Amino acid sequence: MKSAIDTVVAKFGGIDILVNNASAISLTPTLDTDMKRYDLMNSINVRGTFLLCKYCLPLLLKSSNPHILTLSPPPSFNPLWYRNHVAYTIAKMGMTMVSIGVGEEYSGQVGVNTIWPRTMIATAAVRAHLGGEESIRRSRVPEIVADAAYAILTSDAKTTGGNFYIDDELVGGDLTRYNVDPKIGMNDLMPDGFID
Repeated sequence: MKSAIDTVVAKFGGIDILVNNASAISLTPTLDTDMKRYDLMNSINVRGTFLLCKYCLPLLLKSSNPHILTLSPPPSFNPLWYRNHVAYTIAKMGMTMVSIGVGEEYSGQVGVNTIWPRTMIATAAVRAHLGGEESIRRSRVPEIVADAAYAILTSDAKTTGGNFYIDDELVGGDLTRYNVDPKIGMNDLMPDGFID
């Protein structure tokens, strides 16, 4: 990761924004989660988020409007989100905890926030792990997350930090423009997890 960051800095002269988007997923119960998969999720999700924050912070602190945005859910201890896939939930909540800690440590200097979709987003992960084509049809397109992220990343970093944003709360207008199938109503979209 360090060499990738050095390459970016050599080409662009610095870093203004860090988006922690990488994530590994395995929606398996405890007895079906092998330790290799557990370690992979925690290595990519939690360790990767921490490591990128650590390496990018010195560069972000030189920026006039530095942001860290992590794609992770709002913090929750609701057992519902843990019972069927505790290892994955720990890994995603770990990303949120890194954001909480780094955000508090650099409050007023770097805008550190999380973002999470209210509904499923039409991605390969949804197709593979969460119901196939019917789930895709009842999802929103990735542009909703991109538009919401843009709203966060163009805000004042000194006053925008410590938030756990939900994507559709940041975009205005008719939200059906983000539906894969515009005929699907809000109540028929597939809700994402981790939102109480």
